[in-house]
Amino acid sequence: MTKPTGMIPALPTPMNEDNSINYSGIGEVIDHLIDNGIETILVGGSTGEYSLMSMDERKEVIEYVCDKAGGRAKVMAGTGCHRLEDTIALTKFASEAGAEWALVINPYYMQTSEQGIVDYYKAVAESSDIGIVIYHYPEATNVVLSPELLHEISEIDNVVGIKNTDDQVHTCKLLALTKDNPDFSVLTGFEHLIVPTLAIGGQGAIGVVHNLVPAEMVRLYDLVVNENNIQEAIALNKKLMPLYNAIEEEVIPGTVKAGLEALGLPGGNSRNPLVPATEGYRQKIKKLLSDAGVLKTEEAK
Repeated sequence: MTKPTGMIPALPTPMNEDNSINYSGIGEVIDHLIDNGIETILVGGSTGEYSLMSMDERKEVIEYVCDKAGGRAKVMAGTGCHRLEDTIALTKFASEAGAEWALVINPYYMQTSEQGIVDYYKAVAESSDIGIVIYHYPEATNVVLSPELLHEISEIDNVVGIKNTDDQVHTCKLLALTKDNPDFSVLTGFEHLIVPTLAIGGQGAIGVVHNLVPAEMVRLYDLVVNENNIQEAIALNKKLMPLYNAIEEEVIPGTVKAGLEALGLPGGNSRNPLVPATEGYRQKIKKLLSDAGVLKTEEAK
């Protein structure tokens, strides 16, 4: 099994006016990402509103993205469900559709023991012929997995990485514990922590802002990992930091959809109970994208 590396956008799901899925819109966003150097796309993550979709919709979106990427980019598919059996079935579907990896969130709501979490990942990994990536997002799940527990899970055959949406101390400890495992990658889930994570040995990042400035994100990765040019990376990171801050000022994915629309790409509404970005935010994101150099000044007005 290969492990995921690099800058990976968490793909939003463009919606039509009636909140049905805009598949051609998804295709436009995928082309935008690939044309700007993105090599792996996450479909069906939190930003993609997977939790507000039926199982049939989740399958349809995964299949569409795999077909549209068409070998031009690798696909990571969010397949986590409350029921173990559903997670296994959706992971199998993603594999058959052409996904390279499955992103699996840890059990939550009906909380279990640490051993129960290990057994859950073991069951998913043993039943899958694609690599399993842990999705650790304690702010959303209210379940905190210690670096030591994650290290234990990382040793399971077929578990190849983690999207670690946790603070830098937690990520540092996890990197220290997994540094001797060449088949496991640590990806940060926070844009603010991309440079420090890469600088201490992390393998990449899965994020939301990546959808709006994909070329800049790819460049940021190259500066740190491939060129060892920390000073230029810091300068680029400072330029992007206002976008990192703004993307969470209102409800995600409404914020990133507003950014896509500012770029002339499809976004649409978010499904209830999520809400779209306000008009004030739309004007702000246009200005920030202009400041970042990805939107012409006249378009930002």
